This record gives sequence, structure tokens and C-alpha cells, in this order.
Amino acid sequence: MNFLELVKNRYSCRAYKSLSVEREKLDYILECVRLAPSAVNKQPWRFHIVSKEEDKARLQQCYNRDWFKTAPMYVIASILHDEEWVRSDGKHHGDIDIAIAVEHLCLAATEQGLATCWVCNFDAALCKQLFGLPANEEPAVVIPLGYADDNPKEKKRKPIEDIIR
Repeated sequence: MNFLELVKNRYSCRAYKSLSVEREKLDYILECVRLAPSAVNKQPWRFHIVSKEEDKARLQQCYNRDWFKTAPMYVIASILHDEEWVRSDGKHHGDIDIAIAVEHLCLAATEQGLATCWVCNFDAALCKQLFGLPANEEPAVVIPLGYADDNPKEKKRKPIEDIIR
């Protein structure tokens, strides 16, 4: 599949089959994440794989939605604030770096026949507490990962002339 087809196939999945994700596919996806670019190559991130039932139950407390509970596993993507690059005007780039890495994850998962969804509207403070994350680590995104059990809805996108100048 070419890149445009890959991008068109990626969508925010909100229902997952109970099938487990194969270790080979997970390893492939994580290698794609590891190779994501970051500002000044700082790689200010940490990815937590959540697949044990007790850990999944803890994470589900942070985002209590029925559809979210259908995922067989999750990835918590965190910014390591003491490792992120800071531009001379004070702009921190950890949020940008984590976004690039997470989208690598989502596209690699799509290529492997898996589905994902960016979840940013979760209780990050509770997540940090429940998983004992250190002070420098901010959980920024939670990504459910698994086989889709829904159909993608049509993506609504602005026309190209509205976004290009």
C-alpha cells in the first residue's frame, strides 16, 4: 500500500475485537516509533505497553468510556520534560515530538492491519498517579491498539485550497 492509501485507511477506531495483538506486529510498530524524528534528536518520550488485565482496569479509570474498554491493549505515550528540546524563545518541543512518534505508531499499526485512536481527553494526573510515573514524565496520549470491530466513518477534511497558501 502506498503512503496516500495508508493515510486514507487510518482512522479513529472506537470498537475493538477481543483478539490479541501478535508480538511480531507490536515489535514492528514499536520499532517504527523508536525511529520517529524529534527536535535535536532528543527523543524525549517513554511508551508504556498496557496489556495485563489489572493494568488495563487501572487505565480505564482514567478514561471511562465503553468503547475504550473494548481494546485488547493500550500504549501510554509520555513526554519526558527534562529531556525535551527548548527553543531559544522558551518553546518546549516535547508535545510536538510525542505527536510525531504517536502518529508513527498509528500509521505503522494501520499498515499491520490494526486500528488505533488518539485519546487525549483522559485524566492525565490520575494516570500518572496510578502508574507511578516520575515527576518529569507527563502522560500525553493514550492509544488503544487492536483489531477493529467497527467501520471507519467518512473523514471530513477541509478542501486543500482552505489549508494551503
